[in-house]
Order: sequence, then structure tokens, then C-alpha cells
Amino acid sequence: MSNAPEKKGVSAVDFFCIGFGAIVGVGWAVSINGWMASCGGPIPAGIGYLVVLIMMVPIGLCYAELVPMLPVAGGGMAFAFRAFNDKVAMLSGWASLGGMIAIIPWEAIQITDVLGYLIPGIKSGPILYNIMDYEIYLIVIVIGTIFSFLLFALNMKGLAAAAFVQKILCFVLVGAGILGAIAALVGGNAGNWQPIYDVSNPDIYGPGLREVSHHSMFGGIFAIVVQAAYFLAGFETIPQGVEDAGGDVKTVGKTVVLSVTLACIFYTVLLFCFGYGWPWQDFVGMARPAASTMFKSLYPGAAGAVLYWILTIGAIAGLFTTWNGFFTASANMLMSMGRGKLIPKGFAYQNANGVAVRGQIVCLVLSLIGPLLGANLIDTITCFSALAFILSWTITSWSAFMLRRTAPDMERPYKMPGGIAMAAFSSIVCTIVFIMSFIPASPFYGGALAIKMLIGWLVIGCILYLVSAGQRRGLSEAELEEGVFGSKMG
Repeated sequence: MSNAPEKKGVSAVDFFCIGFGAIVGVGWAVSINGWMASCGGPIPAGIGYLVVLIMMVPIGLCYAELVPMLPVAGGGMAFAFRAFNDKVAMLSGWASLGGMIAIIPWEAIQITDVLGYLIPGIKSGPILYNIMDYEIYLIVIVIGTIFSFLLFALNMKGLAAAAFVQKILCFVLVGAGILGAIAALVGGNAGNWQPIYDVSNPDIYGPGLREVSHHSMFGGIFAIVVQAAYFLAGFETIPQGVEDAGGDVKTVGKTVVLSVTLACIFYTVLLFCFGYGWPWQDFVGMARPAASTMFKSLYPGAAGAVLYWILTIGAIAGLFTTWNGFFTASANMLMSMGRGKLIPKGFAYQNANGVAVRGQIVCLVLSLIGPLLGANLIDTITCFSALAFILSWTITSWSAFMLRRTAPDMERPYKMPGGIAMAAFSSIVCTIVFIMSFIPASPFYGGALAIKMLIGWLVIGCILYLVSAGQRRGLSEAELEEGVFGSKMG
């Protein structure tokens, strides 16, 4: 690591904005009606996110301890390398990478949809082709291409530049969300929450619409768990940028827990407030972004139009916070895996700004592919990404547990409350959720196509791991550790 570029002094506040902005993103605006439908109402969905918070805080605490303990790009990959071996590290890192890079085309797909709400008629002109009953327009590809190159150019300047933009966009999206919550409370009433739980409305559930695997409010509450893994995964961007941290890395680790906690509360508040603002079964069927569209009905006239614009602009800001956050995080994960020779070492290259150039190029290509896929693939991408993240979090939790046992004297700038018991709790919960996500009767079920995508992704990872075996051959364990940790070995 002696040749590593000088740190850019990214602050803990910057890291919080990177993590929180990447978590919250555009989901609160374009997916909130889907959450209500999946759970059978805003109340079970909101309670579901509170349950998820109880599950996520222990995971966040594991990261909070491990990030300052091993402050290198790679996150879960590096933690598993230190706790177990390179094979487990490869599984953790590759799973995390799959979750992250799936988000990049997801955001590229969404940009034209969200802009279409602000600019009517944007989807016009020649239709190039149809994929899964979704029409692909030339203008959609052009817009996605332009924004992909803009984000690529921004991230090529380094994490400090990307963090500055992230901070501004984060304030915009949070401000829009808070304003929307207040406006919904002022104009709504508690009767709009009724029925508290229902999955029988034929306009929402039925052939060709939405199928549910639960028929009780308990099942509805837990139905949000797999989706939530996707919509809370943005904290993964924090450990990927820790090498650029300025000041106390212990504080950087704490931002993981803070960003996850506030994101769950943010989602819960919006679910309760927007469900309060308009009858939720009508809200579910509103044109996206439903969080904006609702205010045209709730406040007819100029007030509703202004709120619509403010919330849609907030949604666009959120879209870019997620897209921007995972652009650099994915590139840094590829770079760190290349340094550890878990994949071809060519990905380890960094330029004078400390930017993982080849990883950035991969992210650019994925962004360019996104608009070619169409919006009807979004649900499958979401579930695949969630499954990949849950696998990575499971391994990270077990890494925290194992390091508490095998390296109790290793320096820990931050020690999680509960110690090894907290790590064990996180490990067991993650393992149970991951196993149940493969069981069709489970409320955590990820879906057959998403499971096949995960298996396929892991097979690709195995192939790359085998291809890079020649680069690992002849290297001692200490030399491999030097590639992953450099001077951070404990």
C-alpha cells in the first residue's frame, strides 16, 4: 500500500451522506406503493421496516466494529479474508459485488421513467424493440447514456468530488420527503389506513397483477424483509470508500449504523404518512412516482402541482444518490478483489486520484446496458440484489463472530455493544433469512428467477477465481494478505 494515492480527507458527514443517500435513493418515491401492495397495506409495511431495523442494527454494528478495525476497500471481502480464508472472502466479496452492480442498471432504467413524469412525452419517437412487454425508445437510451457518462466523469475525479455532490443531493431528497410527509398528514385522515391489512382486492391482487404468499398481517409484516435488503443496502458504500477517510475511522464505522437506522425510520414514517394522506388501495394503483402523484389529488390546483414537482425532483435527487454511491463502491470492490488476486489482478489498477479505473469502466458499461433492458426487469433485479446482499451480510456477521474468538486482542477502535453475543445474533438471523429466501412457502422467498440469477452469478465468480489461480500460485499467505490489507494487517 506504500504506492497508494494520498487520502482525500473525506469526512464522517460525507460518509453518512454517501451511505444514507445510497440507501434511501429513489425507492421511497417510486416503490412505496409497491411496498404497501406487497405487505397488504401501509401499516404492516411500516411495522415491517421497524422489524427490519431490529434485524439490521446488529448487522450494522458488525460493520461498525470491522470497518475501523480493517479500514480497507473491500468491506465484507476483506473481513472474511482475515477471519476465514481467500475462498470465503471471494464468496462474500463476489456476492456483495453482485448486489451492488445490479443497482447500477436499475438506476439507469429508472432515470427515464422518473424524468418522464416531469417531462410528458419524453417517451416518444421510434420504438426500437420490446422486452418483456416493455417498449424501448431511442430517446430512453440516449438519456441513459448521457447521464451514465456524466456519473462516470464525476467518479473519475475521486471520492471527494463524488461525496460533495452526494451531500447536496442527499439534502434535497430528505427535504422533499419530509415536506411530503407533513403535507400528507395535514391533508389526510386515519380512515385512509383502512383496511389495516387486506390482500383480497381484485384490482391489486389476482391473475396478471400481484401474487402474495401471505394471508395474515404477520405474514404481511415479514413480506418486506427480502425487498428491504435491497432498499437498505446502500450502507455497503461506506466501507468501500474508507481508505479515503480523513480523521477518526471509528466515527466512519458508526455512520453505518446511523445511516441504516435513520433510513428505516425514514421509510416507516413515509409509509405511515402517505398511507394517512390518501386511501392506500387507491394509492397503490397511482402512476409512479405515487409519492408525487398523490398530491395532485390531495391538493387540487397550484399547491398540488408544486408539491408534485418538489417530490419528483427529490426522487430524481435520490436516484442519483444511489447511482452515484454504488458507482464508486462497485469499482472499489473490483479493485480490492483484484489486489487480493481473487479475480484477475488487472482490476487492482488505480490512477493518480486513487480511482479504480477499470472498475469504473465496468460500472459505466453496466449503466449503458440498463436502459436497454426495460423497466419490467426491475423486480427481478431487486430480488437478485437482495439475495446477494443477504449472503454477503451473513458472511460478514460470521466474520465478526469468528474474529472475536480467534483474534480477541486485535485492536478494535470501536467495540460493538454486546460483543460476541451481538455478532452471534446477527449471524444466526442472517443465516435463517438467507435459507428461508430459497423456500417458496416462506414470506422471505426471493423468487425462482432471482435465485437462478444468484446461482449463475456465483458460478461466474468461481470461474474468475479459478482463472486467477495462476496469479495466486507461489504466493505465501502473508503476500496475499499484503495484497488485501497492505499496512492494515492486524
